[in-house]
Amino acid sequence: MSTRLYPSPVYGPVHSRRLGISLGINLLPPDGKSCTFDCVYCECGFNRDRIPKLPRPTRAEVEEALGRQLCQMHDEGVHPDVLTFAGNGEPTSHPDFAGIIDDTIRLRDRYCPEARISVLSNATMIHRQQVFDALMRVDNNILKLDTVDPDYIRAVDRPVSPNYDVSRIIDGLRRFNGHVILQTMFMKGSTTPAEGRPAVSVDNTGDVFVGPWLEAVKAIGPKEVMVYTIDRETPDRSLRKAAPAELDAIRDRVTALGIPCTASY
Repeated sequence: MSTRLYPSPVYGPVHSRRLGISLGINLLPPDGKSCTFDCVYCECGFNRDRIPKLPRPTRAEVEEALGRQLCQMHDEGVHPDVLTFAGNGEPTSHPDFAGIIDDTIRLRDRYCPEARISVLSNATMIHRQQVFDALMRVDNNILKLDTVDPDYIRAVDRPVSPNYDVSRIIDGLRRFNGHVILQTMFMKGSTTPAEGRPAVSVDNTGDVFVGPWLEAVKAIGPKEVMVYTIDRETPDRSLRKAAPAELDAIRDRVTALGIPCTASY
């Protein structure tokens, strides 16, 4: 069982495969996971095994901790490439997410104006206007779309809400009019959806998944796509990495659409 959890509200800086030197911002409790997805590949573990007892940080606590860290880094002559909202769950679920984004922009402009602000989100909250507007204000609005197949989503991403509808998510992603970076996990292996049930393949590298996903990518029109595979311990141990050649082939199909794409192994 994976046990990787992040301090709250600020951690790092850490080196990100896709973003460079990143100062992390965790809007969830430090002692557990709180997410609108329960992905079988999540490095923070399954929701049921990581129920937090501590509260999430307040807007004031995030502002104070971030300001202190950025001031210290500035005085030391060290500046992050990016300020990244990630951590122990879905950052946009914080009730003060929009205000926290405003505070972060102000602090970034003061201490490290060259740094980009990134949000890693599963897109489940983009129907909320305040969340949508806040994501329009960040530099890197990085939203997840692992597939367009509902059965795969139920088995792998496992949305907490029974009302999750990927077609509505795609419509929401289109509303950004290109101000969005799509992030997609590709992997191999299998997962067991419930005790006593047979294993289900999680291989989404074949054309049966990639083809419809590419059609959604084309309809959304993102400014960039990030395809990647497992890099850290996962709570489901039967998952496997996609091969570099498979990711490269998917990347090339995206770039053939005229959309920049990176592949991280």
